[in-house]
Amino acid sequence: MRIYISEVSPRDGFQNEKVFIESEQKIAFINQLSQCGYHKIEVTSFTSPKAIPALKDAEYVMHNIHRHPDVIYSALVPNLRGAERALSCQVDEINLVMSCSEAHNQSNLRMSREQSQEQLKAIIQAVNQQCQINLSLSTAFGCPMQGDVPFLDVINLAKYFADLGVTKITLCDTTGMAYPSQVKALFQEIQTAITGIEWTAHFHNTRGLALANTLAALESNITHFDASLGGIGGCPYAPGASGNTSTEDLVHMLELMHLETGIHLEKIMATSRQLPTLIGHPTDSQIIKAGPRLTLHPAPVQ
Repeated sequence: MRIYISEVSPRDGFQNEKVFIESEQKIAFINQLSQCGYHKIEVTSFTSPKAIPALKDAEYVMHNIHRHPDVIYSALVPNLRGAERALSCQVDEINLVMSCSEAHNQSNLRMSREQSQEQLKAIIQAVNQQCQINLSLSTAFGCPMQGDVPFLDVINLAKYFADLGVTKITLCDTTGMAYPSQVKALFQEIQTAITGIEWTAHFHNTRGLALANTLAALESNITHFDASLGGIGGCPYAPGASGNTSTEDLVHMLELMHLETGIHLEKIMATSRQLPTLIGHPTDSQIIKAGPRLTLHPAPVQ
């Protein structure tokens, strides 16, 4: 079975870092990622520079990366102005985001879910098939302010956008509240309720369950996953929401299971080892710390 991985560290990861990563460093980093076998790379966000100053160079970065023909280059778009900026940079895909939780949507986007639906509908209509569209539904597995999010809320939101013609939808564990039996149940229910969708799972490792949740999603026939080198990233509007699934840990696990990702593990590990210099602190990658399973060591001297 082929597994498709989208690398989100240049957007989801870098936007949360306290240090500004220079544009040329971002470009060099993304260019390295492009040679690693990824299905998709989320390059940046066309959000107001005042809101996310870490990605204020979105146009410059998008225009200057070297694009690999087999990679989808995606960017997060929050509104019509952001969509116009993204389209001017010839992005392959725009990623639209809203929350399944009313409380989180108000905190993150400062509007109701209904207002978000209308705003995203306007973007979808304006884009009018000029590029691919992915919808990311945040807090699909729980919200730190609301608690559990009913499956029906997630399904109804996904159906609303599917009816608008969106064919790619990501269910996001924005704050690391998902657990395996829940993941399996939700993906099974939503795939039964809505057909013709390319579903993606986006897990955070806040409570150490990212890889376990990945296995549950695989059992529900999910083949597309978001991940971030070093596990960097998180939601700035959700208390305690630490980083994403570590890409190198994920690829290592999938390779041991004889699942094809197309990603070169040694190359992404080499790129990941550069992150502490870029972001100014260590990452949470277990494979970088310990090495792959068959990394052997000399026997201790007696």
